[in-house]
Amino acid sequence: MLDFAKIFSNTHDVVLEIGFGNGDTLVEMAQANPALNYVGIEVYEAGIGRLINSAHIKQLNNLKVMRGDAVEFLSDNIADNSLARFQLFFPDPWHKKKHHKRRIVQQDFLNLLAKKLKIGSVCHMATDWQDYAQQMMEMLETNKNFKNTQSAHIYTPRPEFRPLSKFEKRGNRLGHGIWDLIFTHR
Repeated sequence: MLDFAKIFSNTHDVVLEIGFGNGDTLVEMAQANPALNYVGIEVYEAGIGRLINSAHIKQLNNLKVMRGDAVEFLSDNIADNSLARFQLFFPDPWHKKKHHKRRIVQQDFLNLLAKKLKIGSVCHMATDWQDYAQQMMEMLETNKNFKNTQSAHIYTPRPEFRPLSKFEKRGNRLGHGIWDLIFTHR
């Protein structure tokens, strides 16, 4: 298991983001929140390189990146009860119905994630695909480990602290809605 205190040389809370794409929003969040440690997991090599370069230029010591399969990485490398926050922004929607089973937000994933999150920590997801937003809402609300910070079946208004991502800008341009879901781990 990763020893975050050793990796970051401090004991600040750790935020995990899966699928950071080109890394711009993750770098922006790490720069705005130096009292938090950020870990990003991605498979897209160009995005990893871009994030590493940007973090180096901005001299960010509170941001680390891991390359690989997110579920395997979470299972094999992240200690239970070690994460203060989880972020999943604009994941691949696998929009064809026959591919919905490939979406990362499934009950098995949420149960694994719940083990890694501290009680009271935050799970924040956002998407520009309405049917994926509905699936996320259903999965989170039916999982006993998570509680909606809004009323039941209500999405969170876009929080100011979440930077606009490339996918969100594209979604806005195409007239897609944007859905944020913020749940706490109980």
